[in-house]
Amino acid sequence: MVLMRLLLIRHGQTPSNVRGLLDTGVPGPGLTDLGHEQAAAIPSTLRGYRIDAIYASTQVRAQLTAAPLAAARGLPVQVRAGLREVSAGELEMLGDERSTRTYQRVVREWMSGALDAAMPGGPQGRDVLDRFDAVVDEVRQTLIRAIGANGCAVLVSHGAILRLWATVRAWEQGAVEDALGREHTLHNTGMIVVESTPGARPTSGRDWQVLSWAGRATGGGLLDDAGADGPTGSDAGPRPHPNTAPVNTAPVNTAPVNTAPVNTAPVNTAPDKTAPDAAVGDAVGSA
Repeated sequence: MVLMRLLLIRHGQTPSNVRGLLDTGVPGPGLTDLGHEQAAAIPSTLRGYRIDAIYASTQVRAQLTAAPLAAARGLPVQVRAGLREVSAGELEMLGDERSTRTYQRVVREWMSGALDAAMPGGPQGRDVLDRFDAVVDEVRQTLIRAIGANGCAVLVSHGAILRLWATVRAWEQGAVEDALGREHTLHNTGMIVVESTPGARPTSGRDWQVLSWAGRATGGGLLDDAGADGPTGSDAGPRPHPNTAPVNTAPVNTAPVNTAPVNTAPVNTAPDKTAPDAAVGDAVGSA
């Protein structure tokens, strides 16, 4: 039985990533030259997937990362504020070890289920998950109406929020580690593939299952930027670049690529129905 799939992709590298800053504001920075290369590699990497819709956050780096794939598939990039990064609150634009460790610690607490914990001067975990959930629900319902229960959408978002959502909302994923054995990492343009699970345990609150978690760049090891991907993609500090073979990003389904005619509609910037983080009314979002 073929079920609905979401391809959750982190944006390409930004200047703030290289500097190790907690840059979570909207619209935020653009991409570095490497970031553009990472984004340009996504269409060929995903050539075996059927893709019915592409979404990105309100932060520029996510939209720039989604653009090459959208052009290749003839699909618009649908912009949703609920996909933006976890706000750093009082830690915004800081890059010292104490600040980055604090940010990572709070996200790790949320992953462990302590969703009432709050980022200093920022949101609680429950607020962050609620706004991302709202976009996922919208995507699911839209795909069901337009394609059916076996649709596939790409969501280009950010390191901390993707790691959080996939960890808390997916189930039976086992150990998710990067090439160096660290759990739940997601370098720039890393990708998590989740599949809907209509038979999920009714009390679990987890409607998705992780099929694969490629923590390194989807274009392979030569485009991976471990150590220069910013503080939101893992719970670890700066680390050496892993000298390993390119990540295997073979698709998990065999459905044909969507060959619908090119859609030349402009990027959809209609606001989604999500409310801003409770503690951050100015809708800021992270690297």
